[in-house]
Formats: sequence, structure tokens, C-alpha cells
Amino acid sequence: MTDAERRMWMLLRENFPEARFRRRVPIAQYIADFASHRERLVIEVDGSQHNDQVDAARTAVIEGQGYRVIRFTNYDVLTAEDGVFMAIESATRRDHPHPTLPHQGGGL
Repeated sequence: MTDAERRMWMLLRENFPEARFRRRVPIAQYIADFASHRERLVIEVDGSQHNDQVDAARTAVIEGQGYRVIRFTNYDVLTAEDGVFMAIESATRRDHPHPTLPHQGGGL
């Protein structure tokens, strides 16, 4: 793992244990850096090899498997940990774990 990936792993383990993140998770033909099956969330940590076109195709395939994908640069993980934490916290927040179904009745 890179320094940024090690830092992300510690952040996830220490702050989001209930999400049960795993490292290097196979999803379709890709290996996600970090994934929580429970949250249906993939976190990618992008280094200098980051390529918007390649990442867009990869994201589309992973999202097609039912996951949300969030990406952080190595720089963000290493220098803006509070912001990274807040973004992950927002992505894992479950304000409405059991959504109310729309009313099906005909009125009165």
C-alpha cells in the first residue's frame, strides 16, 4: 500500500468500524482500493496515475454493480484528513434506514 492508502485504511478502521471496509476488493473486473459491502460504498485513492477517462469507465462499471464511488487524491488523504473524514461520514450516514413508501391509496 502507498502512504496515502495506509492513512486511509487507518482512518476507515478507526472511525468507521460499523461499515466493515475491506482493502483490495474485487468488483466486476476491477479491484477497488476500499469497499464496504454493508454501505455499498467504494473509496478510491488516486495517485499520479489518475486518468479521468479510465476512472470514468471504472466508476460506471462499479456503480453498475450497485455501489457508490468516491475518490480522493493521495494529496487530499495526506494533507486534508478532516475533509476526507467528513466526506466519508456524509457518504455513510443513514438518515433514513427504512424509507417510507409512497402512499398508494385513493384519498378519503
